Amino acid sequence: MQVSVETTSTLERRVTIQVPAEKIDTAVEARLKDTARKAKVDGYRPGKVPMSVVKRRFGEGVRQDVLSEVMRNHFVEAVTQEKLNPAGTPEIEPGTVNEAGQPFEFTATFEVYPEIELKSLETETVERPVAAINDADLEELIADLRKQRAEWAAAEKAAETGDQVNIDFEGFIDGEAFDGGKGEGYDLVLGSSSFIPGFEDQLVGTKAGEAKDIEVNFPDDYQAANLAGKAAIFKCTVNTVNTQQLPELNDELFSQFGVKEGGEDAFRTEVRKNMTAQLKQAIRSATKQAVFEALMKANPIEVPSALITSEVDNLRRQAAQQYNLGEGFDINQIPADLFKDQAKNNVVLGLLVGEVIKHNELKADQTVVDDLLNEMAQSYQEPQKVVDYYKTNPEMLRQVEGAALEQQVVDKLLAEAKVTDVSKTFKELAMPAQQ
Repeated sequence: MQVSVETTSTLERRVTIQVPAEKIDTAVEARLKDTARKAKVDGYRPGKVPMSVVKRRFGEGVRQDVLSEVMRNHFVEAVTQEKLNPAGTPEIEPGTVNEAGQPFEFTATFEVYPEIELKSLETETVERPVAAINDADLEELIADLRKQRAEWAAAEKAAETGDQVNIDFEGFIDGEAFDGGKGEGYDLVLGSSSFIPGFEDQLVGTKAGEAKDIEVNFPDDYQAANLAGKAAIFKCTVNTVNTQQLPELNDELFSQFGVKEGGEDAFRTEVRKNMTAQLKQAIRSATKQAVFEALMKANPIEVPSALITSEVDNLRRQAAQQYNLGEGFDINQIPADLFKDQAKNNVVLGLLVGEVIKHNELKADQTVVDDLLNEMAQSYQEPQKVVDYYKTNPEMLRQVEGAALEQQVVDKLLAEAKVTDVSKTFKELAMPAQQ
């Protein structure tokens, strides 16, 4: 077998492979003999078909099967011989039609994994967040928990921000009603920014039974192109004004959050405990993100497009699952451009993290695995049962071991970098969606 390798770009290789004629002919002959033993041809008993007839009837098909097998096997031999590391499926092009007594030549074009020479993070600065939980944070979270269990009650008063109004409405543009602009018995919390800007503000001060025309402008980037940037009038009728009734801090409320005894003190202790775990996880996540960004900044690499395409499909599948699009949904309906940047970052980071693990010969440390398991289990009523379940489930345990190994990578890189502690609040770190 003769092999020549051509570098067509930074990561693309074009490999030409020539297989000796005798190797092809020997394989074809052996396959024909095997075919002759099994072939069923009218006028001949099984196993008694003359070779001339076998070659005439099956020769071309047998040769093509042999050539396909030869290309698969010799491609693997060639990349192993040349110490190439293909990324993705190669594009294989057979040469001229092979005939008996002639060597067979084919080419394979593919991308290879980049060769990575890791650079230290000693010149990179990583901002590590630090935060503490104060009494105000605790009170705010308890208030949020009470709001989660709040009920609405009709009130004989003018609506204020934070109240809920039940309304009927219909929208008009230039005096004409438009599709999707009508609703009846709609519950709207004023100040929730559920409707287009300006709509909710104009309902502040209204009372049950009152009708009011709401004048608004659809944003220029509104998702419905036929409405974007246009002025509209919504004719509204307020059916009811409801105020939020927060539950009392009592045993009934505490039990809804898993606190069966101990009263308010136990409830506050449990809430603070959960906040502490939430904050710890948020700090770990933010630190990991900062470390990985520094790793990518210090080690810019080009990655195979085949890996990016594969990761785009992974992200498409995740999106389809997230939005419950069904098992039969064709993920190709989701535009690839939505995920290309994220996919590229994921591939780059995956290759770099893999190289850190390989370079430092890291393996999941059992102590780190146990710490993560115990930490995770504390959010359940019977932590030890959760730990035991994970330890007896190989697939679940591998996930925890993967998280432990990732944490070890972060710790290793953090020890190299210049670390700057940055003060953050609990809300900034643990509850960013509310910011």
